[in-house]
Amino acid sequence: MKISKAFSVFALILATGLLISACSTSDQKDKDSIASIKQRDVLRVGVFSDKPPFGFVNAQGQYEGFDVYISKRLAKDLLGDETKIEFIPVEAAARVEFLKSGKVDVIMANFTKTKEREEVVDFATPYMKVSLGVISKNGEIKNIDELKDKPLIVNKGTTADFYFSKNYPDIELLKYDQNTEAFLALKNGRSDALAHDNTLLFAWAKENPGFVVAIPTLGDEEVIAPAVKKGDKELLDWLNQEITTLTKEGFMKQAYEATLAPIYGTDVNPDSVIFQ
Repeated sequence: MKISKAFSVFALILATGLLISACSTSDQKDKDSIASIKQRDVLRVGVFSDKPPFGFVNAQGQYEGFDVYISKRLAKDLLGDETKIEFIPVEAAARVEFLKSGKVDVIMANFTKTKEREEVVDFATPYMKVSLGVISKNGEIKNIDELKDKPLIVNKGTTADFYFSKNYPDIELLKYDQNTEAFLALKNGRSDALAHDNTLLFAWAKENPGFVVAIPTLGDEEVIAPAVKKGDKELLDWLNQEITTLTKEGFMKQAYEATLAPIYGTDVNPDSVIFQ
């Protein structure tokens, strides 16, 4: 009986020690995240592959867009070479999980900072401004009341999804995983309207005559920022300093001119989109 009791105590001590060791190892790994990235010699960044002009794959199979342009600069400043980067495609609803599981070091997939998301990931200094908008054929939907008794297209896990689910639960939502699926559904007449970031809608409307962002803003203006795994203070601090420096030196304006200005033209004021 005494042997059994002693063995149980020993087993408990051993298990506790292993748990503490595992937690310490995990904590140390988060503290040494930059060292791990440098040892790997590749920065893994989660971006969209189907959201032009922010993150998309071109005809040559290469990633392009505003978020991609900035991400390359992050790799250059951290590892000395903008090509030392691995772009990992993510869907909106999977962005948090990709950080939690360690599949990516940073999320740069048009990630809007919200209180709910701040509970599970850490956001760095924002580099972009955004509001929700609604696009419809010929701009037929001009206010929220006109969405009653009509389905509204949104992407799963986006701020549009959360906003309408919380504030307008009576509006039927048609939810899609990918942007390409959502916008195709709109073009095919599955719904009269689609809600998304207004910065994306302005660009899409330019490329698709006949569709108008007749509701350009909904709710409060929010910000888009890089995100890292919760508790990864080292990488977060580096990103905070990096984004601040890039903004001050005019790099964000350069990124805008290279990727967004050709799409927006003079219809959109850069100050309404980026920090500069």
